[in-house]
Order: sequence, then structure tokens, then C-alpha cells
Amino acid sequence: MYKRVRLRDTVEVPPRFLAEVSPGLVKRLLQEKLEGRMDEDVGSVVSVIEVHDIGTGAVLPNKPGVYYEAEFDALTFDPQMQEVVDGEVVEVVNFGAFIGIGPVDGLLHVSQISDEYLAYDEENQQLASRESNRTLTVGDAVRARIVTKSIDERNPRDSKIGLTAKQVGLGKHGWLQEERERREGTAEAGDS
Repeated sequence: MYKRVRLRDTVEVPPRFLAEVSPGLVKRLLQEKLEGRMDEDVGSVVSVIEVHDIGTGAVLPNKPGVYYEAEFDALTFDPQMQEVVDGEVVEVVNFGAFIGIGPVDGLLHVSQISDEYLAYDEENQQLASRESNRTLTVGDAVRARIVTKSIDERNPRDSKIGLTAKQVGLGKHGWLQEERERREGTAEAGDS
């Protein structure tokens, strides 16, 4: 889930920029420091949006810069348990597919994609069903639900998010459209 949040943090302004301390400079330094970082409380900082307040600054012994506390708004991505998300397949492997959901990828394990057996087709980089001829490949849009999450604040790319698509209304967007059309066709045939 994306959220706009008000945060406070301290940023070091190097000596060469001390004459230029402004909301724009502090925003740029906060972006360099925080964007792409993961925090257990707010999630992944996607973007620093606006700086509201800059403190007077503090000098620390044996440190060359001046440290300013700033209050600012940030756009964050914080995936919630049981949240339904839309994403895109970014990689297909023999045990499932990695789905890009915001700034992180979630794993849609092969056992959580469909009730049908899906075989890994390494040559075409896809998972394929022999029963229905359905395939899942890189670039496919998918709707899934978050069922597990383990956030690694030190190495956000090592965070793990587990997904499932084994529920009515979840799965590859093309499959969901096929199901809607099939239901509509069945309903129309029943009306005749």
C-alpha cells in the first residue's frame, strides 16, 4: 500500500553547501539518504516529496558537516498482510514467478498460482499448463494476495514477500478476463 507520511530525520549538510541550506538542498540530501531504504514502521521510502521544516543545525565534534533535523513528507510503500495487489511478472523460474509490486518483488510459488499442474518451460521462460494451455510469462499482469512478508531493513532487496493467486478473483489478468467472459456467456445462455 502506498502512503504519504510525515517523517522527521537528521541530514548532514557538507561544509561546501553550508551557504546554500534550503528546503531544496535538504530534500535532495534526504532523497540520497532515504529513497530505496526500508523501515519496519513505514515500509520502503519511494520518494521524499516536500520538506516542511529545517532545524537550526548542530555541529558534532570531529564531524565536518552540520546536522539538521528536518520534517518532511515522503511517499512510502508498505505491503500489508492479506492485501490484494496488482503486479507484473518480472522473472519466471522453475519454482514460480517473481511479481513486481511497487519497489519490491514478491514470489508467487508455482503451488500458489493455479490448481492445475504448471510445468516450467525454460526455453520460453514461462510456466505452462498442459490441461488448459494457460501460460504465465514475463510481462504478464497478475493480481495476487500477500500471504507472508519478512522485511530486511539493512538489505531491502533481501526482503521476502510471499503471494498467492489461488482464490477466486486472483491470477493472471488474462485468465480473469476469460473467466468473466465465460460467466457472462453462461448467464446469457441461461437467459434464453
